[in-house]
Amino acid sequence: MAASKPVEAAVVAAAAPGSGSGVGGGGAAAGPGTGGLPRWQLALAVGAPLLLGAGAMYLWSRQRRRREAGGRGDAGGLKRNSERKTPEGRASPAPGSGHPEDPGAHLEMNSLDRAQAAKNKGNKYFKAGKYEQAIHCYTEAISLCPTEKNVDLSTFYQNRAAAFEQLQKWKEVAQDCTKAVELNPKYVKALFRRAKAHEKLDNKKECLEDVTAVCILEGFQNQQSMLLADKVLKLLGKEKAKEKYKNREPLMPSPQFIKSYFSSFTDDIISQPMLKGEKSDEDKDKEGEVLEVKENSGYLKAKQYMEEENYDKIISECSKEIDAQGKYMAEALLLRATFYLLIGNANAAKPDLDKVISLKEANVKLRANALIKRGSMYMQQQQPLLSTQDFNMAADIDPQNADVYHHRGQLKILLDQVEEAVADFDECIRLRPESALAQAQKCFALYRQAYTGNNSSQIQAAMKGFEEVIKKFPRCAEGYALYAQALTDQQQFGKADEMYDKCIDLEPDNATTYVHKGLLQLQWKQDLDRGLELISKAIEIDSKCDFAYETMGTIEVQRGNMEKAIDMFNKAINLAKSEMEMAHLYSLCDAAHAQTEVAKKYGLKPPTL
Repeated sequence: MAASKPVEAAVVAAAAPGSGSGVGGGGAAAGPGTGGLPRWQLALAVGAPLLLGAGAMYLWSRQRRRREAGGRGDAGGLKRNSERKTPEGRASPAPGSGHPEDPGAHLEMNSLDRAQAAKNKGNKYFKAGKYEQAIHCYTEAISLCPTEKNVDLSTFYQNRAAAFEQLQKWKEVAQDCTKAVELNPKYVKALFRRAKAHEKLDNKKECLEDVTAVCILEGFQNQQSMLLADKVLKLLGKEKAKEKYKNREPLMPSPQFIKSYFSSFTDDIISQPMLKGEKSDEDKDKEGEVLEVKENSGYLKAKQYMEEENYDKIISECSKEIDAQGKYMAEALLLRATFYLLIGNANAAKPDLDKVISLKEANVKLRANALIKRGSMYMQQQQPLLSTQDFNMAADIDPQNADVYHHRGQLKILLDQVEEAVADFDECIRLRPESALAQAQKCFALYRQAYTGNNSSQIQAAMKGFEEVIKKFPRCAEGYALYAQALTDQQQFGKADEMYDKCIDLEPDNATTYVHKGLLQLQWKQDLDRGLELISKAIEIDSKCDFAYETMGTIEVQRGNMEKAIDMFNKAINLAKSEMEMAHLYSLCDAAHAQTEVAKKYGLKPPTL
């Protein structure tokens, strides 16, 4: 299965079955159209699809009927998308609170009545925009309120925090909200207001913990808190990934990943087997033995190492060819750049790609291939305009190159430009009718368009197209994988399982297929043991399969095993092939950490499997 196409392999964020996102069945990049959910909000529940490879955690959001059946539990009594700007009368009572009926209750009520009157006066000032006067009244209410009246006192602190917020006094906001939360630990308004203050104070970790608590208390029903969680997770992930990626040790992917990457090209000179003239006559007769190239060429030596799957030596041999300015210098630059990309060193790859593209005398196939790979790199770096320019230039200089249209089609899918993607796949098929991969991906693009548009007749047409592809190309594992994703969307789980089995029969060493099949068991049969067994098998096949570690971590979050989840996410982080992917994984890890802290502080835990 050519699961790691350049546009996707650079991104390498796998979309799980049922997500409706992604191009390839094993490692497709998550793009637009993930059902409208925030990228960090994943679902893993009985009968609910699992969305993977998109963001960070809170991995427990249940089906709508479960969410509606449960209580909201928000101490502030908020509606789904309510603004939290105004002060309030009283917080919802905390468990065990109330007005004690004892002999001193009458005197206490007098004090409380006076405190409430001061608060009401403060509310009038607040609504009139007189925030300093409002603060004075709320302060008076705090001083008058009996100390044992926790709920009322927490309301007064929260109201004063709201007034401080209007004056952009963020430290005071955080301090008063902290007082309110100490008095009423599940006070949603105070927690969310403090989260916003922490955001302004650049206290991202504290902001994340507070907004995590809010999301759990609200059952992920309030768009404001979900957007803040999404925002801070992305910021934290980007910050950590930038530092980590800059200092990371280059890591060669697994041989399976590398072979899958190169198999997605048909017009790539550097990935073609060595020509007979490049080997000595003696070597041609040595079946299975190490070959020695006829010429003293670093590039040809690198090609020899490719055939032997001795990938660690390729960059150094290409460098020898380049330093000597040998006759294969353009090929060596492209091959070296390709392996720089594979080990995640885009900064080193770009100068080599730039040089190949600028060599007007170089083979046009080399230049077009360099443009495809640079365009894929730009897409990975979230620069779609530069990416599109490179693909368009590749089509201009080599209009008969099927690879250009194949990979540009994938780019268009990621950009949600489905009609243009289909046109590119059609051109690829015209130029190379035997391209099973392009035909399968065209079907997936049409299916995705129909699915997101909820067009049942088009969905059926796309499903029929998949059947025709797998009938015409029974050896194309990618066709079965993409069909399996569509079948999962349609809840045809048994048939989807059969398709994944076909993939495994064709490519038993493709780890990502085992991960997808494992996820299907969870969604289809809620068979946790079988799902984990299959994902563990993926790791056994390919110990560098970051998708498997990420998925395992996601499931462990669901099971409430935060320490193991964090360990899995950290393993995936160390295997990340791009800074963007690493940022996503850090978001997952940070969210798991936040959930752990929230559980310790407030006793808030989402349901577990």
